[in-house]
Amino acid sequence: MPQCIVQRADGVYADLDLLGASLLAAIDNIFGSDRYFSGLDYPVLIRALYGHGPELRPVPGLGLRIADDIAPFEPRRRALYRSVKIAGGQADYYFEPVFLDDPDDPDAPGIPASLDLDEFIADMWCKGIRFGIDVQAVRAAIDSRQAGRLLVASRLEPMPGQDARVIEVSDDIHRNNAPRQLANGKLDLMTFQNRFPQIREGERLLKKLPPIAGTPGCELSGIPIAPSVPKDLELAVYAGDGTRVERTGEGEFLVAQQSGFLNVDSKTSRLSVGDKIVSHDGVSVKTTGNLKLEGDFEEFGEVQENRVIEGEGITVHADVFGHIVSRGGTVRLNRNLVGGSVQNQHGDVHIKGVASGAVVQTKRGVVALQRAENCVVTGTRVTIGQAINCDILGDEVQIEQAEGCAIGALRVTIGSAAPRRQAEMVVLAMYPECGPIIETIGQVHERVEQLAQLAAHHKAAMERLIGQPEVRRYMLLATRVRKNELTLNADQQAQFRKMAQAVAPALQEIARASAAMKAAEADQRSGLELLAQLERQRSENAQTCTVSIAQVAGDTQVRAAPFHPGDASVFDLPSREVRARVREMLPETVLFAGCDGAFEWSNTGA
Repeated sequence: MPQCIVQRADGVYADLDLLGASLLAAIDNIFGSDRYFSGLDYPVLIRALYGHGPELRPVPGLGLRIADDIAPFEPRRRALYRSVKIAGGQADYYFEPVFLDDPDDPDAPGIPASLDLDEFIADMWCKGIRFGIDVQAVRAAIDSRQAGRLLVASRLEPMPGQDARVIEVSDDIHRNNAPRQLANGKLDLMTFQNRFPQIREGERLLKKLPPIAGTPGCELSGIPIAPSVPKDLELAVYAGDGTRVERTGEGEFLVAQQSGFLNVDSKTSRLSVGDKIVSHDGVSVKTTGNLKLEGDFEEFGEVQENRVIEGEGITVHADVFGHIVSRGGTVRLNRNLVGGSVQNQHGDVHIKGVASGAVVQTKRGVVALQRAENCVVTGTRVTIGQAINCDILGDEVQIEQAEGCAIGALRVTIGSAAPRRQAEMVVLAMYPECGPIIETIGQVHERVEQLAQLAAHHKAAMERLIGQPEVRRYMLLATRVRKNELTLNADQQAQFRKMAQAVAPALQEIARASAAMKAAEADQRSGLELLAQLERQRSENAQTCTVSIAQVAGDTQVRAAPFHPGDASVFDLPSREVRARVREMLPETVLFAGCDGAFEWSNTGA
């Protein structure tokens, strides 16, 4: 008996410490020496030899029970088992009626017999089939005693492993293209819920799941079949700007290094987090809807008609047919603006292409255009290469070539001015009117002098009352008593009270005069502060208004119009009011009307 096999009265046991190769050699020894296991637990044996099958349940103190007994495999019984057909990892056996040789009558057909499952397993082992026998199918075939070919064993194919993969661990990295719900419960069908996700610093974005090894298979011969090696990956390939790979006890994560907007490169699958949103899909009903953003935005696609982009520092590299609304920063359009608009609350607007039929306005900033046609343009400073049929307002306007435009500004510089078909060329020189503020300064100055006289009058009355002998003596005595410099006895206190009663009317007059004097002095100080403020305002508003036209190339008019500096900005008007300001409400003062030559004019508000 092999060392690792123990035969007891209650069964055959295998040593748990000698499973695997040692047990395999022992089993091979038993089957090869014309013996077999009676009452064999085949699944337990396969698990003990090759690691496939049900969990082992050893008997404490005895080991692993694998069979009832070990019996001799007689040659006359072995002759009952035919050859087996092995092909493609499968074994077929042809079951048919079997007969034992009759020793008393060798020429007789033989004695009918039956196959045995345990003998069948032993015979298959010796024929090279050491794994994968379908015990249930073989038992059923033997019991049926019917002839036929049956699949009796199959190899076990290896179970493939799982490649390393990346999963998302943040819900915020997903775009939500559902319509945005307004405060009143209605849906804004033109705006998506969350087109550009915003990420917080330190937020985990992705997690790497390591590769999982596959399960090996087994050939009919018992030789293991190794599974394919799963592929690994580096999480760093997904790390773009503003992200990093972080390894912790919980695993390997891609983490945001800063707060900002998430961008995913569709070509490289890199995730980056930055202050600027970069989009390549364009702005349309299908791609993004209207956008309301809290940061800089850069778009490489086209902005569709009637679509709105609201944000800060907006850059568009393709044509814009919609509306750009910026709360600050610089708006840059590197192509054309057609039929749309650009509004910037605090910042510059630069358009490299053509602005046609558009509105371009900034409340505080520079507007720089290469070419503008049929546009409304307002800004602190407006610079245009060529302007045709445009209405323009600003503090300072510089145009190289203007045709059929209406321009209003404090300072106007035009290289060439001419009409355009039916549109006349009009320049409105807007100079500050300081008359009202000068009048206000005079009124405030007069009031300050009146308050000074009133304060002096109350002061003189108060000094006259204090100069009375009884009042002076009482006030000196009261001061010494209050400071504890003088202590009065009972008689002196009675006399002191009588003195106070005598001068009480005078003291009341002194108090009223003092209060009136202090009120007048306070009003005087307020008046002086207002006067200084008005003087500063007058100095600031005393700007020089200039008009310079280098060449008049057709009918051109230059008119003058005063404006009040205390009112709203010259150019801070809705677009619908700009035309009325520069074309329809023209003043009577005509500075120039001609069709050739040049024109220069200046005026300082006074």
